[in-house]
Amino acid sequence: MSNHNKTKRLLRVQEIIAPKGPIPVGKSTWWEGVKSGRFPQPIKLGPRITVWREEDIDALLTNGAEDGV
Repeated sequence: MSNHNKTKRLLRVQEIIAPKGPIPVGKSTWWEGVKSGRFPQPIKLGPRITVWREEDIDALLTNGAEDGV
């Protein structure tokens, strides 16, 4: 039996996009990409709390967006 200790994290938008995050786009570009399906879909935790699965962002960084990031 394998031991997977990778903790699944949820990331806020400020942890994903520039200047602190690994994806070099602004907030407007990020939300346009989410709406168009270019970027992963978010999870709403509350009316003002939106997050993304860390594994979805890792996959985006590994595979790139459809139009390229």
